[in-house]
Amino acid sequence: MASINLIEAFQEFKDAENIDRPTMMKVVEDVFKTLLRKKYGADDNFDVIVNAEKGDLEIIRRRMIVEDGDVNDPLAEIAYSEAAKIEPDFEVGEELYEEVDILDFGRRAILAAKQTLASRISDLKKNVLIKKYGDRVGDIISAEVYQVWKKEVLLLDEEGNELILPKSEQIPTDYFKKGENIRSVVARVDLKNNNPVIILSRTSPLFLAKLLEIEVPEIFDGLIAIKKIVRDPGDRAKVAVESYDDRIDPVGACVGMKGSRIHGIVRELKNENIDVINFTTNTQLLIQRSLTPAKISYMELDNDRKQANVYLKADQVSLAIGRRGVNIKLACELTGYEIDVYREDEEITDEFDIDLDEFSDEIEGWVIEEFKKIGCDTARSILKLSVAELERRADLEIETIEEVRRILQEEIDRED
Repeated sequence: MASINLIEAFQEFKDAENIDRPTMMKVVEDVFKTLLRKKYGADDNFDVIVNAEKGDLEIIRRRMIVEDGDVNDPLAEIAYSEAAKIEPDFEVGEELYEEVDILDFGRRAILAAKQTLASRISDLKKNVLIKKYGDRVGDIISAEVYQVWKKEVLLLDEEGNELILPKSEQIPTDYFKKGENIRSVVARVDLKNNNPVIILSRTSPLFLAKLLEIEVPEIFDGLIAIKKIVRDPGDRAKVAVESYDDRIDPVGACVGMKGSRIHGIVRELKNENIDVINFTTNTQLLIQRSLTPAKISYMELDNDRKQANVYLKADQVSLAIGRRGVNIKLACELTGYEIDVYREDEEITDEFDIDLDEFSDEIEGWVIEEFKKIGCDTARSILKLSVAELERRADLEIETIEEVRRILQEEIDRED
C-alpha cells in the first residue's frame, strides 16, 4: 500500500473544518516526519506530500545512485545493483525516487501516528476556538439552546461549538427551551482541564451596552457615548449617556419616539426597567438624576468621604429607595457616592414616635432591615402606610407586616 486516505484512516479530520488547510497539512507532515525519524533515524531524504483536496498522503524517498561498494550513507545513497532491481534503465549519478509503503512502518507505529495526529488536531481546534472567542469578548452572539440544566444552559453556535450560559449569568426570569435561539454577550474564555470553555452572560452591563449600540445608531456612530451602566438584572438598570453633538439629545435618542428604541431592549431583558440619564461632571446634578424617578428637595454633599445626604418629600422617599432598595443601590453604584435618604421635615411637630431599632427584642433584625430599605425606620412611618402599600414595596409576607403593625400600634397606644 503506497498511500493512505487520511479522511478514512484519521476520522478526526472530518471534525476539523475550522482549521485552515495549510496548517492541517503542516501538522500531517510533522507527524509523519516524526515517524520517519523513528524508523530511519533521519528524515532529510524523504518528502511527505499531502493532497488536501482528496485527503491522500504519499511519502517519497530520495537516494543518489552510486557505484557498488561506494555507499557511504545508506539513507542518502543506493548501490547501482540495488537500483537496477527496481528499474534496469537507471544509471550511476541519477536520483532514485521511491514511494514508501505506509504499512512498512508497522501496525503499532501507524496507530501511534493516528493518536498523535488526533491529539495535534484537538490542540489546533482548541487554539482556534480560544482565538475566535477571545477576540469576541464583549460581543453579542446568537446561539441555539441545546441542553438546559439546573446550573447552566448549553448552547451551540453556527459551527457546533459548545457555549455555556451559567445560572449566575442569566436574568432571574429567563426561561429557555431546547432549540430556541437566544442572544447573550461573550463574557470570557475559561480553561477547564486544559479545554476552552466559552462563558456567556445576559446579566453583564456589556450586554445592555451592546443592545443599545444595535438599537441606537448614534451610539454605534460614536455621536453618543455610554459613560456607565449599572444593573440589577431583570429589575432595573441605569444608563448614563453623553452626547458629543450639541444638536442631539442623548436621552431622547436612546429612548426613541414613544419609546420605540428602548422597548425592544426592555423585552429582551425580561421587562427590566431602564433609566437613561444625561451624564454630567456636576456631582450634585448626577446624584439627582441617578435617583430617577424620585424628585429631590435638597442634598448635603461630603466630597471627601464620597457621602451624600438627600432630602425628599415623604411621598418621594419610596421612589428614591425603590423596591427592595434597588433604585438607591444602583444610584450609589452609578455615582460612586454613598447616598442616604431622609424625609424632608415639612413642619415641626411634637408627635411622639419610636425608632424601629427599639423593637429588636420583639421584631427580628432582618425584618427591621427590610422596612429600613424602603425608608421606614420609625413606628409611625410604618403605621402611616397601608398593609397593601407595605407589601408592594417591601419584600415581606402580609402576615409578617400585619404582626409588625400590631406590635407597633400597641406600643404607640400605650405611650399616647
